[in-house]
Amino acid sequence: MKMGIIGAGHIGGTAARLFVEAGYEVAISNSRGPETLAPLVAELGAHAHATTPIDAARFGDVVLVAIPLKDYPSLPAEELRGKVVIDAMNYYPNRDGHIDALDSGEKTSTALVAEHLAGARVVKAFNTIWFEHLKTQGHKAAPIEDRRVIFVSGDDAEAKRIVASLIEEIGFGPLDLGSIAESARQQPGAAVYNLDVTVKEARS
Repeated sequence: MKMGIIGAGHIGGTAARLFVEAGYEVAISNSRGPETLAPLVAELGAHAHATTPIDAARFGDVVLVAIPLKDYPSLPAEELRGKVVIDAMNYYPNRDGHIDALDSGEKTSTALVAEHLAGARVVKAFNTIWFEHLKTQGHKAAPIEDRRVIFVSGDDAEAKRIVASLIEEIGFGPLDLGSIAESARQQPGAAVYNLDVTVKEARS
């Protein structure tokens, strides 16, 4: 399986390292152009390459999206059709501007992303963990229940299983919180946001 990453900041760059270490081919992109990612790609090694967001979307069987939420309309919907898309984005009104449907609670941010990416298999994950913890707290030798939790929400059961398997492969423990509508439980300000607990503790 090949991984595409759109957004090479703290979460995107850290996830790229973890996916390469787990044996995946990774295409990583940002909004500034592949040439700006040369130092990161050199560090990641031969199993990673820098590209454009469109080509990262085409490359990946699974594509992790970690850009500012306000930029979600720039995601290449046609290229992501049919792909498993991991939505690692969060809504911060001070950065993204106010979005009425989110402020009112009418929709979740992942619902907006899924509407834009019609036909994609969108799963909310990797948005509730600080990148430094993502970098350091994976523990592949530990039982799943004793690993640091990464929460997952989505409407496509098979897509969630794929994302859960990826989470396990990089040393964390997945916990399914339900549907895209229920992904509000993962948004900033929710009880599980940045919650540093194991899967077992999160279940209790």
